[in-house]
Amino acid sequence: MAGRKHDRVTINKEFDSFEQFIQDYVTNISRTGVFIKTKEPLPIGSEVDLRFTVIMDDIETIEGVGEVVRVEADPPGMGVVFKKLNSYSKELIEKLLTGSD
Repeated sequence: MAGRKHDRVTINKEFDSFEQFIQDYVTNISRTGVFIKTKEPLPIGSEVDLRFTVIMDDIETIEGVGEVVRVEADPPGMGVVFKKLNSYSKELIEKLLTGSD
């Protein structure tokens, strides 16, 4: 059995709000994945631990496992598809996308 191509990397970033999260770090988020701005994108196929801390009414954390599926040069970054999110993280993303409280 072949091992993983790459070791899993943890992406952990804290933000003051969902708005800052979107403007400063993530240019595109959906229910299936996220584009992460970075000058040092990981190779396609890399598995990543995602952990985003945001402040809503309380401090909230979106966490799960993703896989790099594309790398872009402008803006520099990588497209990561969600492979596994806990149900609470899915709810937080839904709130972010719909703007509902």
